[in-house]
Amino acid sequence: QVRLVESGGGLVQAGGSLRLSCVASRSISSINAMGWHRQAPGKQRELVVTYTSSGSINYVDSVKGRFTISRDNAKNTVYLEMNSLKPEDTAVYYCLAVYMQRVYWGQGTQVTVSS
Repeated sequence: QVRLVESGGGLVQAGGSLRLSCVASRSISSINAMGWHRQAPGKQRELVVTYTSSGSINYVDSVKGRFTISRDNAKNTVYLEMNSLKPEDTAVYYCLAVYMQRVYWGQGTQVTVSS
């Protein structure tokens, strides 16, 4: 089992930056893949980025060049650095982990970008 706790969301003006953190309850080096999804009001949850244990990273086109995922194995933490934020980035951001063929989700953190 993997428990995930996100933090770092908040209110920011368009063009601003935020860094989200996701702390896992077990060593992230043992987790097959981690990443972030988001869900905007009235919309389906969508993939933002995935980061596999082999080092493969895939971003959704809408965030390429603005968002960066990174990991700190010593802290069991995955980060999402978000720059040049746009109002359309407003959503609840969820951390996920794929471990032993199961998907685990965090509780989500709200990101609101004002125009």
